Amino acid sequence: MELFVGRYDRSLDAKGRVVLPARLRGYFESSGYLAPHEDGCIALWTDAEFGDEANRQHNREADGQIARHDVREWFSHVSRVELDAQGRMAIPVDLRNHADLQNDVLFVGVHDRVELWSRLKWDARRDTGS
Repeated sequence: MELFVGRYDRSLDAKGRVVLPARLRGYFESSGYLAPHEDGCIALWTDAEFGDEANRQHNREADGQIARHDVREWFSHVSRVELDAQGRMAIPVDLRNHADLQNDVLFVGVHDRVELWSRLKWDARRDTGS
């Protein structure tokens, strides 16, 4: 299991791509999985860690119809991303909208995943104590 820590500021380019910080690139080889995550951020998982998260999501289906709809919705927004030679990955529009990513992207290591935050959302979350 990877252990992700730290924070890194980056910017989206005009094509909706962002450069994965060099310190994180080695964990992702050439790809990873992006998905909507809690509190309005996007989570990035390695291939190995995504399997565990996918199983957690899938197991929620036993909680009833509403949970099954939520699981379907979540999986429909998951995107496998490829890193180019410069370490850039394209963030799909629906995920950029979910996280309100406009220009600034804050990468935050959170144990088994990396979260991508809008700088404004991150600062607002910290200011409100939520």
